[in-house]
Amino acid sequence: MMKVTKTPLDGVLILEPPVFGDERGWFTESFNHRKFAEAVGEEVTFVQDNHSRSSRGVLRGIHFQIGEGAQGKLVRATVGEIFDVAVDLRRSSPTFGQWTGVHLSSENKKQLWVPAGFGHAFLVISEVAEVQYKVDAYWSPEYERSLRWDDPEVSIDWFKFSNISLSDKDRNAASLTELRSAGDLFA
Repeated sequence: MMKVTKTPLDGVLILEPPVFGDERGWFTESFNHRKFAEAVGEEVTFVQDNHSRSSRGVLRGIHFQIGEGAQGKLVRATVGEIFDVAVDLRRSSPTFGQWTGVHLSSENKKQLWVPAGFGHAFLVISEVAEVQYKVDAYWSPEYERSLRWDDPEVSIDWFKFSNISLSDKDRNAASLTELRSAGDLFA
């Protein structure tokens, strides 16, 4: 039976599929459509799988898509360990601007479900990490947005990591105030 843990952000879930192991190794069913739908309370159709490899200190995000391109993501680390974060970007939510984070690793096999309406980011805390995630909408550059990783209004605790490596896109991302003013958030 898959263990499902609610987070402080409504809809964001930590999923732990059962792992069966013995002296030969282990087996887990990393995704089962029926069990996933039961866990999240709705049918979700994934249309794209993404896979990234990054080294220690790489921070990817905080990314999201708005409008018709809004994406839900099911995230897991298949190599190494990351600190995975979801940020509530639904203006009408009582937890708007708040975040939750969880360690995902190849060892703990946890997954994070980040539904549409949330920004997503992760920080690599192992030497290297490979992250795989399923999305329920295609990547669309016209709907893509980024929230600044160190926005003081959101105030994510990135563990005072001293050598964070960012892409130019992430370094130049908008603040929550700028996104709100531009209307680039969720209702």
